[in-house]
Amino acid sequence: MVELLGVLRRHLGMDAAWLGRIEGDVLVIQVLNGDGGSFHLTQGSTVRRQTGLYAEVLSGRLPALIPDTFADPRTADSPVARELDIRSYAAVPVVDGDGALYGLLGCIAHRPHYELRERDGRFLRMLAEILRDSVTDLHRMWQARSQVWLDVSRLIDQGGPALAFQPVFDLERGRIIGVEALSRFPDSSRSTTQWFAAAGAVGLTVELELAAVRRALGALPQIPAQIGLAVNASATTLSAGLVEMISGTDAERLLVEITEHERIADAPEVTRALARLRRLGVRLAADDVGAGYAGLEQLVRLRPEIIKMDCSLTQGIDADPARRAVATGLVHVAEEIGGGVVAEGIETAGELLTTRETGIRYGQGFLLGSPTGVLSDACAAAGG
Repeated sequence: MVELLGVLRRHLGMDAAWLGRIEGDVLVIQVLNGDGGSFHLTQGSTVRRQTGLYAEVLSGRLPALIPDTFADPRTADSPVARELDIRSYAAVPVVDGDGALYGLLGCIAHRPHYELRERDGRFLRMLAEILRDSVTDLHRMWQARSQVWLDVSRLIDQGGPALAFQPVFDLERGRIIGVEALSRFPDSSRSTTQWFAAAGAVGLTVELELAAVRRALGALPQIPAQIGLAVNASATTLSAGLVEMISGTDAERLLVEITEHERIADAPEVTRALARLRRLGVRLAADDVGAGYAGLEQLVRLRPEIIKMDCSLTQGIDADPARRAVATGLVHVAEEIGGGVVAEGIETAGELLTTRETGIRYGQGFLLGSPTGVLSDACAAAGG
């Protein structure tokens, strides 16, 4: 779709091309190609019927092409054309596969285009006809994305996802040393991973993660002093307000588990945020190591205090020499960089025994303690 708009924009020599959907009294820009920013247009921008030119195009009072809006008496007094410096435009209605009005396909430019001819209008209409079947699918996608945006936004405004706390054990001493705050969402039709993936698809990952961390930090005073709190954050969130949120808390009791750590090497702002967290006393963990992880080089770059071995390596470790070898290797890596390993997903006595035999000191999983929304239950064995 974007490529097709690029063809249109270049054919007409315009600055920006767009496809918009009519929703009530507004035109919503759904796809954009070119320099939309100079017209204050981005994907998702809305243009009201009262202020835009599109209503006049739809009614037939304006033609599909106007080479110079400032000179044409039909548009010379248009506030929007003057304010946004729209000197020329081309626009035609788009209908969906059922023949119902969908919206408008258009181009705009900052300079007059006196070379525009009627055949250019026919080219525009031809592209609108090509889009006829595509816009139905686009509308479905738009509706789905809009619903996701509303669901995630509503959750953020309500203070973020609910939390469950899962204990982390010192396997040698048999006692709880920390709890991990895990997000729990109201709609069980999406898993936690799917909720965060959906938030990412509509650009709300950072806001959702920060809301979850903020709620977890609010529980920190209720956690016994000898127990730490682990929170999860993507590399992007580290440099988007997390440091400021943690400042002023009991930061030395916090462990930040970093997801998507493969992105750190190419993001200097993330590296700076990591340094600031460490200066606050926060410890860092590389999360999900072993689950599609980019390589040991990333562990060397991050040098985390904790390596969290993914449950895909833990589960079945008692029956798989390869898993045991990888676990032993991670222990050696952790020792070399001054850290420790937490085995995630311990579910059987055999997995627990083998995990300890590989030299892994810390663990969590259903065998040791299930996630619970009652913080006191998660911390109950702290003194054992």
